[in-house]
Amino acid sequence: MFRSDLRIPVSVVVGLALFFGIALSAQEAPPQLSDEAYWGLITDFSEPGGTFVSDNFVSNEMRAQHVLKSLTEGRTPGGAYLGVGPEQNFTYIVALKPDIAFIFDIRRQNLIEHLMYKALIELSTDRVDFLTLLFSRIPVGYVDTDSSAVELFDAFRGTEPDLTFSRETLASIKDRLINDHGFPLTAEDQLSLEYVLQAFYIGGTDLGYSGPWQRIRSPLLPSYEQLMMDTDENGAFRSFLATEDNFRALQQMEKNNLIVPLVGNFAGPKAIRAVGEYLKARNKTVAAFYLSNVEHYLFMSPDDWRTFYANVSTLPLDSQSVFIRPLIKTGNEGYSASPILRRGFSWDTLLFSIQDLVTAFDAGMIQTYYDVIQTPN
Repeated sequence: MFRSDLRIPVSVVVGLALFFGIALSAQEAPPQLSDEAYWGLITDFSEPGGTFVSDNFVSNEMRAQHVLKSLTEGRTPGGAYLGVGPEQNFTYIVALKPDIAFIFDIRRQNLIEHLMYKALIELSTDRVDFLTLLFSRIPVGYVDTDSSAVELFDAFRGTEPDLTFSRETLASIKDRLINDHGFPLTAEDQLSLEYVLQAFYIGGTDLGYSGPWQRIRSPLLPSYEQLMMDTDENGAFRSFLATEDNFRALQQMEKNNLIVPLVGNFAGPKAIRAVGEYLKARNKTVAAFYLSNVEHYLFMSPDDWRTFYANVSTLPLDSQSVFIRPLIKTGNEGYSASPILRRGFSWDTLLFSIQDLVTAFDAGMIQTYYDVIQTPN
């Protein structure tokens, strides 16, 4: 007969839980996500898509790697990486080795570009194969897994694209995403995918921020090749294409569905807060949040920046959680995020404590963007 008053000692319950690896208080961050779970995060956490003043196929920020030593020093791998924009996130992810990464962008096209990257990275055997697929070009001369980033881009620079090859690559991307992964891309998503791949087909290694139609070349609008040729503060190449090991690390994260692109407004009501709740449930803190110059635009509204910092306040943080901010240094005038072309400027990338920002925001000490960028880590 079943006894409803049966009591099992707490020590026995705990012991059994530990023996069978059952989490008692928080879900563990998965070593990989199923395709269904991955698409579920994209669908459930994303907000309605918005617009921006231009396309953003590649970063426009040089010296992004100049912060990598400070970013990784004294830090163990793990936690979560948050970011915005296209490929520059990959270099930070490879350096930090987070358990999971979320990439926000108000444009759904950025999400589609990241899905394109995901498919190409998964399909590629190595960096040479990846660049061949990305640019629809065959390298000149011999390059292999031991080749440096300089040698790789020397082999692709100036080569002519192959239209048939590009169409075959597009078909392979769609097959990988729709048939292999089961992601239900809409007809509009597929047109966006074709549009993004076409930009890489036309622009090749010279592709810039706003696309192959960009005619201005400056330190504010570098090419894809220039971005990959950037170095850290010690002059070492650290991009995700710098070494085969870097590329393999990124490839494994993509195959494990652990780089999750989202449609999200920094000042939106859902995406950032949903990610925060997800991380808290898995006992994961934010290691770094790469901001590009989005904050600068948020301060053009009287409320958007306040909403963003309120959103950030809901994230799981610790003393090592940092914002990564690329800034423009203009001589003796200090730092700015303004993209206005000017003489005598240079890029710099700085780290800022997220907890310090939240504390200052709660105390009413943040009123302008310049209040935000005065106290780097």
